[in-house]
Amino acid sequence: MPWWVWIVVGVVLLAAELLAIEAQFYLVLLGVAALLTGLGVAVGLPGQPVAEWVVFLVLAVVLMFGVRRQLYGRLVGSPPPMYEAVVGEVATVSESIEPGAQGRALLRGTEWTARNVGGTALTEGQRARIERVENLVMDLKAEEE
Repeated sequence: MPWWVWIVVGVVLLAAELLAIEAQFYLVLLGVAALLTGLGVAVGLPGQPVAEWVVFLVLAVVLMFGVRRQLYGRLVGSPPPMYEAVVGEVATVSESIEPGAQGRALLRGTEWTARNVGGTALTEGQRARIERVENLVMDLKAEEE
């Protein structure tokens, strides 16, 4: 296959991912493999079609399994855990919790393990603000503190 066909295929794959399709970086890496194969053919890679396809496949596999996860994670990032969205909300204490102790609190109809990080005891039925969530344990502080 002529070198310029590899370049065109690479550019089309890159454009498809960047402009139209969200393929989680797979098309980008296939496009990069095609571009590198085209550059290799242009500078004198053996012109047999089988050798070109082998080079393309090796590059694609190496990029997919060796680079994709780290590169995609850095560019896109991972979403924060869903429970972090409750920080700042108000929960209702289900049982009395002394300062520094753990107990139970109700949030959105679900009971959670809660830790009192405030300076005063939390009593049953009291409203408390969620300061943070760690390992599915809510850190609570009395609402008026």
